[in-house]
Amino acid sequence: MKIQIINGPNLNLLGSREPDIYGQTSFQTFFEDLQSQYPAIELSYYQSNIEGELIDKMQEVGFTYDAIILNAGAYTHTSIALLDCIRSLKAEVIEVHISNVYAREDFRHKSMISSACKGVIAGFGLNSYRLAIEAVVG
Repeated sequence: MKIQIINGPNLNLLGSREPDIYGQTSFQTFFEDLQSQYPAIELSYYQSNIEGELIDKMQEVGFTYDAIILNAGAYTHTSIALLDCIRSLKAEVIEVHISNVYAREDFRHKSMISSACKGVIAGFGLNSYRLAIEAVVG
């Protein structure tokens, strides 16, 4: 099984960015833990602050991987281009958020991409990614 994790803008700063919301662990450290927890799954990780690069990566893996776990960051709330991309892929996409977006600012309550995703997991910190993997492997 092959799963691609994709993080959007500002998520490269995990561990130092707003640690009261996003925690103090870097994604690289967390990703290494995920790989050790799921040795039978080929997990890959990609991050970009650029919308078009996120789309390019999803198109690159979206027809050969089993699933994409996507934290699109702020693009979640603005990107019809990501929505259209997700709809075109063979791989299932699970939308994840580290924080509970519904307990935050009103603009975060609307996702432009949720309707194209298999499901949404939010509010469990970095553990949201592990829960997404569990949803994929079922």
